[in-house]
Amino acid sequence: MDYTNLTGRLAIAMPGMGDPRFERSVILLCAHGEDGAMGLILNKPASQVDFTELMEQLDIPLTAPTSRPIHFGGPVEMQRGFVLHTRDYAGDSTTLTVGEDFGMTATLDVLRAIAGGQGPRDALVALGYAGWGAGQLEDEIAQNGWLIADPTPELVFAPDNDGKWMAAIGTLGIDPLLLSSEGGRA
Repeated sequence: MDYTNLTGRLAIAMPGMGDPRFERSVILLCAHGEDGAMGLILNKPASQVDFTELMEQLDIPLTAPTSRPIHFGGPVEMQRGFVLHTRDYAGDSTTLTVGEDFGMTATLDVLRAIAGGQGPRDALVALGYAGWGAGQLEDEIAQNGWLIADPTPELVFAPDNDGKWMAAIGTLGIDPLLLSSEGGRA
């Protein structure tokens, strides 16, 4: 498989992932290149804050009632927010295109739009991100740390965070019970 550009793909943690922050994680890779990779964990809600509290902290009026979890996007820059969303929303040159179906905006305009009922059809709000240095993600894939799959909006924005890992592996036609943390080469 060609790992030269995994932007817009899913990285699915293999069983036995050594880092508990990434255990059973499903990550949408928002950027990947020779300098490294950046992605957002899709299936780990952050328990310390909810959307209403976040809007209050940011002094953004919430005119469209919404109940959505805030996600733990990863262990890097956990005070920084990111919104992964459908492509029906694009900030003024601040939205990064992520594959065919997604955009990522890290500015307050998207939160204001969501709070006002004018935001994207589907969105996942995350604090922090997952990051890899040059060649690090490729090395972790080679060491059997991650499976790579294609995302669907239904999987990415599914409300069942607990089921996303199984669903992501299922897109590959693999029974998760048969996965091993041991890798090998033929």
